[in-house]
Amino acid sequence: MRFCRFSYKGQVRWGILEGEGVRPLLTSPFTGVKDEGELLPLKEVKLLAPVEPSKIVCLGLNYADHAQEFKLEVPEEPIIFLKPPTSVIGPGDEIMLPSVSRRVDYEAELAVIIGREAYRVPEEQAIKYVFGYTCANDVTARDLQKKDGQWTRSKSFNTFCPLGPWIETDLDPSNLSIKLLLNGQVKQQSSTANLIFKIPSIVAFISSVMTLLPGDVILTGTPSGVGPIKPGDVVEVEIEGIGTLKNVVKE
Repeated sequence: MRFCRFSYKGQVRWGILEGEGVRPLLTSPFTGVKDEGELLPLKEVKLLAPVEPSKIVCLGLNYADHAQEFKLEVPEEPIIFLKPPTSVIGPGDEIMLPSVSRRVDYEAELAVIIGREAYRVPEEQAIKYVFGYTCANDVTARDLQKKDGQWTRSKSFNTFCPLGPWIETDLDPSNLSIKLLLNGQVKQQSSTANLIFKIPSIVAFISSVMTLLPGDVILTGTPSGVGPIKPGDVVEVEIEGIGTLKNVVKE
């Protein structure tokens, strides 16, 4: 099942995608699925970021080839950092380049959407706390990341976390094709089978540190091939079984 958030006639709603239409929901799907029955044409709604998370927890260096391209050791346990909710944008929204950075990169990632409160969840139970999956772009000011020595500023600018286009709930995330296209050219291409830390262990690890709430997002890391973006670029993240997240770069 595919869930989305959308704007229609000035109202922001949740919905279920059905073919070329969206069926509005009375409430968020995290509290139960109650539809209103009126099917809206997909072309008449504006899709928004599919969640409003309280936090975005991200993994660094979770593909061995990405660690290798930066000449870094594969971590012994997950390296986590945060992006603020204010960095989130949706499909079709613009990635804005900050004036203080001279090098901003794309990073295609599979995003995990948490479905219910999770704290100190054992790994063998962790997948039960996952609601679904979407596409993400962990946009990064690479020069500031290197300058600061820690990642908060470089990862946190407004518009630096595109998410979408919707949440897919009926999906096995263990071996999905993931790619990034820049102006139609493939720049990143891999599979989630190459994740160093798999999704159950990621959820368990993060929940041992902090409480995850419904709608929170986990970015699972990016494969090799990251590179810079510039004004006018069209960036597309494609993940098998989910779809395509498309954004345009502005300054």
